[in-house]
Amino acid sequence: MPARLSDAALRASWQVAAGSGPYAAYACIDTWLTDFRADLRKIDIPVLAVHGTADRVLPFGVTTARLRDERLIADLTVVEIADGPHNVGWTHPDEVNAALLSFLGSNAGDRPAAASAVSSHM
Repeated sequence: MPARLSDAALRASWQVAAGSGPYAAYACIDTWLTDFRADLRKIDIPVLAVHGTADRVLPFGVTTARLRDERLIADLTVVEIADGPHNVGWTHPDEVNAALLSFLGSNAGDRPAAASAVSSHM
């Protein structure tokens, strides 16, 4: 992946991480154990999840694949980025942008401003 990550992207990613407060970084760990599945089922707008298959931080098989396989979000579009790491928005911008444009185009007429695009790692 290093060839896909520019020096500027690496610096920007580091600045985001370094800019977080130490208490917030520590306190967020407890939320990892929170079960949000009931809340996910309440989402009633189209959702896009873009996820790299080589994400070692939040592996695809136990995160986004579960959203799809367990049908936790009714109107979910999953785009798997082959060999994409954590934060595919930095490393695979062409694939992520294509997924976003396709998703937004296919949901343009659903509801005014209702289409929601989320990535676990952008």
